[in-house]
Amino acid sequence: MTPDPALREALLAAVPSLRAFAISLSGQVDRADDLVQDTLLRALSNLHRFERGTNLNAWLFTILRNLFHSEYRKRRREVEDPEGSYASRLKVQPEQGARLDFEDFRNALAKLPPDQREALLLVGASGFSYEEAANICGCAVGTIKSRVNRARFRLASLLNVDDVEDLGPDSMTRAALQGTG
Repeated sequence: MTPDPALREALLAAVPSLRAFAISLSGQVDRADDLVQDTLLRALSNLHRFERGTNLNAWLFTILRNLFHSEYRKRRREVEDPEGSYASRLKVQPEQGARLDFEDFRNALAKLPPDQREALLLVGASGFSYEEAANICGCAVGTIKSRVNRARFRLASLLNVDDVEDLGPDSMTRAALQGTG
């Protein structure tokens, strides 16, 4: 079934946000791209289940999140590089300060509990409302607010951010730590 042009455009417009969320969840660009592709394939094959007039992005993010968690459950027993020795040899140190700040942010984000990281990424980085994020995660709005708040405080602590002046210049860092984009 081929979607109508407006729906096709909406699906294509969602790809960058889906990709950013998938990268944040998986930590790997290639794996994230596969997740986005699988999300779009699943969405297209289940287009008849999408209720027109509802939030298409929330529906797509839910599909992506469910795919990620299903894949995670399948792979959690796989061990490719248990001590990280191979991965540590592949690292290239960044040359610019912004790149270092981003890496610090990414590392701090990875240290958050998965539920807090997910809530923060949905609300802070992807721009979903608390209500939309709660629907995507299948929990109460208050739970999402609490997770986002705890995640922001933990990130600020991990990054040694005491004041707004300590925040990096990029909008993603500001949105994650302050709640503004």
